Amino acid sequence: MLFPKKVKFRKWQKNRQNESKRRNATRGTTLSFGSHGLKAMTFAHVKSNQLEAARKAMARALGKTGRAWVRIFPDRPWTQKAAETPMGKGKGDLQGYMVDVEPGRVIFEVDGVTDAIAVEALRKASTKLPLIGKVIARETK
Repeated sequence: MLFPKKVKFRKWQKNRQNESKRRNATRGTTLSFGSHGLKAMTFAHVKSNQLEAARKAMARALGKTGRAWVRIFPDRPWTQKAAETPMGKGKGDLQGYMVDVEPGRVIFEVDGVTDAIAVEALRKASTKLPLIGKVIARETK
């Protein structure tokens, strides 16, 4: 699973935002490496284990000739208190890392396979993530 080697702060604040303040992504919205990509259509907190499960499903579907790129990195820590713990007594323990994915952000890119295989691999990866994904392709001129 992906996680940072070193972090400045072990626990971050929540950074809650209501629906009206959530905006579309401004960075990472176009294909940079591959011929096909998976673009997020909704906001989601993607945990590192969900990202790894999607990457594995995509890699199996691509086969040996396909090349994949992961365009996001989970660097935000998330915490959780133990079950049946009373309120108070501070913040919970670190459970893992996640990334906030905004609508329009490209999550995965693939290349080196046919269109049908690329679309199917990205569709399988999308089912592992807690967001609605859309398969996009590079415009040919």
